[in-house]
Amino acid sequence: MNDDKMVPCLSGRGVTKIFGNSKTKTVAVDHIDFDFYKGEVISIVGESGSGKTTLSQMILGLISVTEGEVGFEGARRDISTHKKKKDYWKGIQAVFQDPFASFNMFYKIDFVLLDCINMRGGKHLPKEKKLELITEACSFVNLKFEELTNKYPFELSGGQMQRLMIARIFLLKPKILIADEPTSMVDACSRATILDMLLKLRDENNMTIIFITHDIGLAYYVSDSVYIMEHGKFVEHGRADEVILNPKETYTKRLINDVPKIYEKWDLTTVG
Repeated sequence: MNDDKMVPCLSGRGVTKIFGNSKTKTVAVDHIDFDFYKGEVISIVGESGSGKTTLSQMILGLISVTEGEVGFEGARRDISTHKKKKDYWKGIQAVFQDPFASFNMFYKIDFVLLDCINMRGGKHLPKEKKLELITEACSFVNLKFEELTNKYPFELSGGQMQRLMIARIFLLKPKILIADEPTSMVDACSRATILDMLLKLRDENNMTIIFITHDIGLAYYVSDSVYIMEHGKFVEHGRADEVILNPKETYTKRLINDVPKIYEKWDLTTVG
């Protein structure tokens, strides 16, 4: 058996996040366990306030874990200092919902992409090689670098910026990618394109992708495994087809029922 399928690349035990104090505390994530494997596509699905984004922020090391632990590649990583966090982020990266909040608007696109190459140890590569890598990354996401050079991120459209975020991932080649509602701010055509790009990255790099979403239809389309989150807990999880086609929990059934069923026949008696 493939060892990658036996040892989780990311695991959590008793992971908990509490905000506030004893009088006004809010338990955002409540003692959850998980095991995610290399090359797997996972969706964590829940309504707003379910705790899914808080969980993703703990995995990324953006906020601390109150109780429990998150293990990357079989070990709990110490990311208490900025230097250790930068090393950790070589293996775990994210694509966020709002691309405008994901870039420093004072840095030109050239700098953003060069920084990715430097982060992967390519600081001393010849200038021509760096340009080749950047051009390849832009081409992967259907952008032309010669049309982006010397521009700032705010000069691009939302769809272009979202694709630029994926170009960063192409260069960084992390082992785990967290995609937090990556298509919610783009149109339907761009949404399909972005999803296809992310799945192609998974296929080419055997990357683990964790989608954070409220859209259970998207989860069914892209995922190997689905975790349903309610009030900070995983209430149901398993293979995507098992969870979504044969849901056991009332909450999961409600999420499914909220998806528009465009294939159902129109009731013509109500027309006219």
